[in-house]
Amino acid sequence: MANGTGPVETMTAMAESFRQAFRGRSVLLTGHTGFKGAWLTQWLLELGANVTGYSLPSPTAPALFDQLGLAERIRHVEGDIRDSARWTKTVADVQPDFVFHLAAQPLVRLSYSEPVETFDTNVLGTIKVLDGLRQLERPCSVVCVTTDKCYENREWHFGYREEDPLGGHDPYSASKAAAEIAVASYRRSFFGTGQVRIGSARAGNVIGGGDWALDRIVPDCIRALSSGRAIAVRNRHATRPWQHVLEPLSGYLWQAVKQAQDPRLCGAFNFGPGHDANRTVAQLVTEILRHWPGEWQDQTQPDAPHEAGRLQLTTDKANALLQWSPVWRFDQAVEATTCWYREVQSKACSPLEATREQISAYTEAARRQTVSWSLPQ
Repeated sequence: MANGTGPVETMTAMAESFRQAFRGRSVLLTGHTGFKGAWLTQWLLELGANVTGYSLPSPTAPALFDQLGLAERIRHVEGDIRDSARWTKTVADVQPDFVFHLAAQPLVRLSYSEPVETFDTNVLGTIKVLDGLRQLERPCSVVCVTTDKCYENREWHFGYREEDPLGGHDPYSASKAAAEIAVASYRRSFFGTGQVRIGSARAGNVIGGGDWALDRIVPDCIRALSSGRAIAVRNRHATRPWQHVLEPLSGYLWQAVKQAQDPRLCGAFNFGPGHDANRTVAQLVTEILRHWPGEWQDQTQPDAPHEAGRLQLTTDKANALLQWSPVWRFDQAVEATTCWYREVQSKACSPLEATREQISAYTEAARRQTVSWSLPQ
């Protein structure tokens, strides 16, 4: 397995504090058919949670959700977050202890061709999710996931803090900034410090096995390498805080646990890698090619839609208040990601086996580093 961990028994290596928090609890996810949602669903199953997913069908083919066979292993509800009646009924039926809202239109470039759909899904959809939770009369911890692109990007060389201004050049980024404002408004207006506790989570560019989306650099790399083609790189100088998908997911899970314990922790949190993981697209592709040999070509498009050139987050707040910190370095994240695809393609293991093994390896690495969520409470 990647990172020199070797196979690890999943339940043996699983964080005791997470097991205590989620075992036997009712967890409701939106967007569980997406890339991050599928990884989070699998992790929650490992923790013994009773998972209900609410989402549109898988957005890609193949899709990690389908590769993991999740539809048969959870309560799977197909629905649009903008359908208030269906969502509200689902909340009433599930009576969740935890809610993770991940459903979104997640692509910058697609937001240029479908701006109305992007704002409708990301802003009004989030409002309808929150409004449906107003009926709950029991404790529930809610994490609404947005993005690092919700900040007014000034191409700074230092990271954005949770208190920095929100904004967005493209429709996707602007819609996520608006969603953050809506989350804060609902928290103050309707939930306060009551039984339903609301927070938001902002994370950057995630990588990991099972991402098949269009217009994302890692899936583009894997599709090219699998077919023996050179990788087409359209924005090689762009710098991003690359992190393995398990990094922000550990943050979302821990944020949900901690705000359930202390309402003063309800708010916005950044989850990102160490500053050494801020690398250019060219550096990311070069690192991928260390584990899957091939070549890449610069296909920069001068007239392409605007995308941020430099973007990174500061995670001091999460570190100070949640005692959360990233676990894998940039090279480890890329190695784990590339190995997942290679092992699955070669049939060395199934997608489910590869995913479970990486959750275990990541958790064991966190335990060795004494990261708070990985230790007995």
